[in-house]
Amino acid sequence: MIKLKTPLVVLNFKTYLEATGKNAVRVAEICNDLSKETGISIVAVPQLPDIRAAAETGAIVFAQHIDGIDAGSHTGHVLAESVRDAGAIGTLINHSERRCGLAEIDSAIQAARRVGITTIVCSNNIATARAAAAMKPDFVAVEPPELIGTGIPVSSADPDVVTGSVDAVSEIDPDVRVLCGAGISKGEDMRAALELGTVGVLLASGIIRASDPKAALVDLISGIK
Repeated sequence: MIKLKTPLVVLNFKTYLEATGKNAVRVAEICNDLSKETGISIVAVPQLPDIRAAAETGAIVFAQHIDGIDAGSHTGHVLAESVRDAGAIGTLINHSERRCGLAEIDSAIQAARRVGITTIVCSNNIATARAAAAMKPDFVAVEPPELIGTGIPVSSADPDVVTGSVDAVSEIDPDVRVLCGAGISKGEDMRAALELGTVGVLLASGIIRASDPKAALVDLISGIK
């Protein structure tokens, strides 16, 4: 498993047309170029069909989801081996737009572990962050869904959920690291997230839908001291 440097920036492409197909390649190239220039790990998280093309740019690529299945009769599911072989070195699990039950989360973590890819389990509050940590993913990303895509960063709107999640996760397993999501888009948001005890951010529209995604990403990572 590749060890990612922290602070960490994880950029979710979601299903935005601005980051689909050829645009996914363009955004992945931006992530790769800035990673090389700054030494900061910037992870591109494209749609499943774009993983291979995004990975071919040299960018660090994660999948948006995997299922906790083995190879076999599972039509419509996402096999961990497939995303790994396409070039993904990690995956999101339980994003607020792709929710899973606890058993599904655990089986997806086990599938990722089976093929040696990194896991980020998303949570929406302190209790789910604690539950996620007990399953020993590599990262837990706390992001209240009501703030996602609003431009209002959780680090300022609800800092207690961030610090509470950091403390809860540390109590369960200090090896599980915490990311901050929801409303993150600027350098000051990144700085605040790190000051609250997280090791990085998970974000999407603030970069993907910006008029100049590269400039927006440059501004974001300016918050890393």
